[in-house]
This record gives sequence, C-alpha cells and structure tokens, in this order.
Amino acid sequence: MSANRNFLQELLSGIVSRGRRRTQEPATPAQNLAALTLACETLMQPGGEASRILVAQQALSHYAGLDAEQRRAFFGLLAEEYAADPEAIHAAYAAYREDQGNATLQRLFAACEPRRQRLLRRLNLCPGGTYELVKMRADLLGLLREAPELAPLDADFAHLFGSWFNRGFLMLESIDWNTPAAILEKLIHYEAVHEIRDWSDLRRRLDPEDRRCYAFFHPATGDEPLIFVEVALCRGIPGNIQAILADGEELPAEEADTAVFYSISNCQRGLKGISFGNFLIKQVVQELKRELPNLSQFVTLSPVPGFAAWLDGVREAGQCRLSPAAEAALADDAWAQDEATRQALEPELRALAAHYFLEAKHRSGLPLDPVARFHLGNGASLHRLNWPGDTSAKGRRQAHGLMVNYRYELERIEQNHEAFSRDGSVACPNELRRLASRARLLLSAPHNA
Repeated sequence: MSANRNFLQELLSGIVSRGRRRTQEPATPAQNLAALTLACETLMQPGGEASRILVAQQALSHYAGLDAEQRRAFFGLLAEEYAADPEAIHAAYAAYREDQGNATLQRLFAACEPRRQRLLRRLNLCPGGTYELVKMRADLLGLLREAPELAPLDADFAHLFGSWFNRGFLMLESIDWNTPAAILEKLIHYEAVHEIRDWSDLRRRLDPEDRRCYAFFHPATGDEPLIFVEVALCRGIPGNIQAILADGEELPAEEADTAVFYSISNCQRGLKGISFGNFLIKQVVQELKRELPNLSQFVTLSPVPGFAAWLDGVREAGQCRLSPAAEAALADDAWAQDEATRQALEPELRALAAHYFLEAKHRSGLPLDPVARFHLGNGASLHRLNWPGDTSAKGRRQAHGLMVNYRYELERIEQNHEAFSRDGSVACPNELRRLASRARLLLSAPHNA
C-alpha cells in the first residue's frame, strides 16, 4: 500500500510540475480528470496536513479545468467509488449487536459514513476550499434532474454545508453606498427579485436615508455574500413595488413607522437548501428596532411567483370560470393601462388569489406558493393582498401584477411558526378567509400540485 501511495504521489507531483511549465500546452479536460482522480485517491491516504493542503489545492485546480462531460464523470466516480463500504457496515453492525456500547456504536457510525464525506472535508482544508466546494455543488445541482443517481452525493454536500454554514459562523453586515465596490458589484449580479439596472439604480436603493441593506457573510467565503435583504423605511404598509423603486422624496428615518423587506436574494446556488433567510430577517428586525425605536411594523412586499402558472393551470383544466370581462382583461394585460378593465377584473382576481394562498396546496400539504412557504414557515402572517402591486413585465408574467405583504410580529412569530409546522395553518385576517370563500363560485374543483 505504501509503495502504491508513493507512486501515486510521485505521479501527481510530476503532472503538477509539468502543468506549471509555461511552454506546455494547457491540460485537456480528460487529463485534468485523470489528475483529479489521482489527487482524490492521494487525499484519502494517511499523511500530514501540510501535504494534504497542497494536494487539495491541486485537486481543486484540476476540477476547474473539467468540462461538463468530465464533471459528470467525476461526480459519478464520487457517487460510486467513494460510497460507504457495505462489508464494513455489516461487520460494524454485527459487532454492535454483540456489544451495544458507545465504542461499537461509534465504529458503526464511522462505517456508515460515505468515504466522499471525508474526501470533501479534506478538499476543504486548503485556502478558498469552502467556496470552491460551494461552486462544485452548484455544478452538481445542475445535473440532478438528468442524473438522479447523484442525489446521495448531493445529500453529502448538504450535510457538510449544514455544519460549515450554521448560524454561529454567519456575520451580519450593513451594506451602504460606502461599502467597497467589489461587494456592491456582487449585489447587482446576485439581485434575483427586482433587477438592479445600473449603478445609479443601486445607489437609489442604498444611499437615501430611508433605505437599508443587510447581508450575511461567512469567514470562509470572504467578500462573497450568502444572502442579502433590501429594506425601505415607510409611513404605513406599501402595496406597490414601483413606488418603492422609484427615485422619490426621502423620508427622514425617524419619521418612519414601517420597515419593508422588499427583496431577499440568495447569492450562492451551491448552498441551496441551507437556511439563511429566517435568521437574516429576524436579526435585521432586531437591528432596526435598536437603531430606530420608532418602527412599529415589519412587513415584506413579496412577489407571488407561482400565481399566474396556477391560474393558467386551473383555467386550462376547465376548473375555473372567469367572467368574459375578466378573461379579456387577462388575455392582453389590458388592466395594466385601463382603469375600467382593472375594476372589472379585480374582484375575481383577488378572490382567486386568496384561494391560492389558503387552499391551493403543494404535494407536501403546505401552500403551493414557494415564497409563502418561506415566510409562513418563518412565523410571519399573511397580511394583505396587493393588486396591482407590480406592473413590470416580470410581475405581470409571474403573478398578473399581484404582490402580498407578510407581517412579522415578534410576539407572534413562534406561535405562527408552530401552527404552520404542525398542520400547515396560515395565520391571516378573517377578511382574507372571507375573500377566499368567494372563489368557490369561480372554481369547480381544488387544484393541487
């Protein structure tokens, strides 16, 4: 074994040395895959931490040189060759059955852990390794639909990231116009809810006295934000996003009574499924309450990304009977320009929207809308439907202009969260429940997904 290990290390060292020669042609994806495979095997052998750091750096460098085909081959290698050893599991379980003590239980745990988890931890040793692994998982997520056999590998990434990115390591930072340009540029790139068109648009969101922005960072990812939230300070609860995004008169911060979370953007696709948003919102609420004790309301102005698709689905299935006037208004977005058309559509659209939030269910039994699942799961209540709330092309396409306010009341967050987690109960005013009941006249059957 020692001779084989020395051979692999010498071979890998030779590959790396040749790769550093300026006169040599860049390695092909296939050559990078071969070198990466050797580096991973070397990392799994006994050795000192210093040598592992060097090999981990080399491995991640070779990974960066793979093309799509070679990445899939590498992930297949990790899924198959770096799984747990069935014979070791059987032996450890047999030992545990004979002696159910802590020592045999620990050996059973160790046997059940896939070898790739140890490999990923060792790849994480080198500087910048954590962020490279986050990007690696983003590549993996792009393959899962066509390669579901890689799902166990993704579960291992998620398991490790859940520990590496737990709440104790997250750092909340306030972002303003004086924040370094390298970070501000990332906000423009990562904004996922309301596009930031240019630097002037960004300045309108950060510089005025009635605007705030906060982001979570992690020591291992440097100046790469994990998630950020944009906040508007207002009098009263707003119902239209164009009014917030417009370049208007500033409101002195001490005159505001409401903080509005109008855009929350996850920045790292490779951290999908790792929960940051609930921690972010609750900590920002606490920060704002300390800074501005005059604030008494904390709400979102949220998109409804699934509403138009749901409504199209029930209409196509013959489960929804809109009036001719409403059908015509939806057909060409005439409501966006014509007040009379808007008034004809509003009663039916609002009733259907209330039904969508309270009755349309995901296969999990929770609300169909993903943004609703997020905020209600965090302990917010469904406070108000806003129509038209977003008249942009994206807002009309995703939700026929619908937006919604979720309300965060600190004294009710835990109660709302428990009720939602226990039985999917949606906290909302009775007015919305009455509105949802009117949709029964328009719908012939429930529509779940």
